[in-house]
Amino acid sequence: MSLTKIEPLFTQKLTELQHQGLSKGCEKVVTGMKAARDGFGPRYFLEGQGDKPFLRMNSNSYLGLAVNPKLIKAETDAAEKFGVGPGAVRFISGTYQPHSELEKKLAQFHGRESAMLFSSAYATMMGVLPQFVSEDTLIVSDALNHSCIINAVRLAHPAYKEVYAHADINVLDKILKDYKGRVKRVCVVTDGIFSMRGDHAHLDKINACCKHHEEAFEEGIITIVDDSHGVGAFGKTGRGTEEYMQSTVDILIATLGKAFGVNGGYVVSSAKVIAYLRETSPFYIYSNPITPAEAAAAIAAIDIVASPEGLVLLNKLRRFSGRLRAGLEGLGYETLTGEHPIVPVFIRDTEKTSALVAHLFAHNILATGLNYPVVPQGEQEIRLQVSAEHTEKDIDYLLAILAKYK
Repeated sequence: MSLTKIEPLFTQKLTELQHQGLSKGCEKVVTGMKAARDGFGPRYFLEGQGDKPFLRMNSNSYLGLAVNPKLIKAETDAAEKFGVGPGAVRFISGTYQPHSELEKKLAQFHGRESAMLFSSAYATMMGVLPQFVSEDTLIVSDALNHSCIINAVRLAHPAYKEVYAHADINVLDKILKDYKGRVKRVCVVTDGIFSMRGDHAHLDKINACCKHHEEAFEEGIITIVDDSHGVGAFGKTGRGTEEYMQSTVDILIATLGKAFGVNGGYVVSSAKVIAYLRETSPFYIYSNPITPAEAAAAIAAIDIVASPEGLVLLNKLRRFSGRLRAGLEGLGYETLTGEHPIVPVFIRDTEKTSALVAHLFAHNILATGLNYPVVPQGEQEIRLQVSAEHTEKDIDYLLAILAKYK
């Protein structure tokens, strides 16, 4: 047995990815952290960069809860009580008190009957969507949906799949009209917040459109939303896109690994739906859960978000996001209006995008460039992400470095 015959094919594939601009390259390894001081937020040290401290503008930790002392204490206490790992999948012996308490807390937070934990939000979508797809099902998906939705659709093997132009409700309406009498069931799936741009799905219009057509389908229309970038960072109290749009979907998927600052994914819905998923979803049944300690930390995170302290963090996040958007516009950069802490800077050219990312890195700022074909040609951008751990001085420093490039 040998890998000598197959390895050249892998090398060829890696070379192709590099030429297409899809190669991720070497990962930046964080080796340490410098606490906030002198009006600036925390800085991060990278392997191979010596003692240079970097401002992180590419983190999903929107509320800065990953380093919150309350979460660290909750995780430490639970690790001492339950150990550092679950030891098994949940139906064997891997369900601990913090898991059950967290699921109750998540259901309450979202105003649902029940909740269910997964190892990640990606695994949640992969484990949930296929369970609602039969041989008579149509899946309809937004054109800018996340990779987890795209791959979940592939895994589900629906009878039909359709993609509507980003946020175009008229196209969604036409698709549903065209499929009347052809399928028994429809699943409409979308991101809540679109991770590349920070804009949001118009859930009120999606729900109204689905409600208008639902009677035409024997088994109805199911709305499924992944709001991993929305929950904890969007809406007046951090309940995400549903709260912002004042419109609730059938099945909501989100993460504990972004605004909540911990790890893992989850789904909330009716008690019957969750009971069905516990018995049918292989990504739940055959995978270990997050650790009991992580679950305890997540409980602490939800308590913070649902408290006056959480409102302070959310207001700070909105204020700094607004400051950055206004500053970018003042410098002549193109961005999108909105309240989400993802703030895109449209460069619309691959070489220029890469050059600006390099300019920021040279000035100790970490930012993510998104080039074709990760985004459509002409949509190349730098995705800046604001966090409540940032300060006004951080935002102003970033803008000053961007001004130098202009």
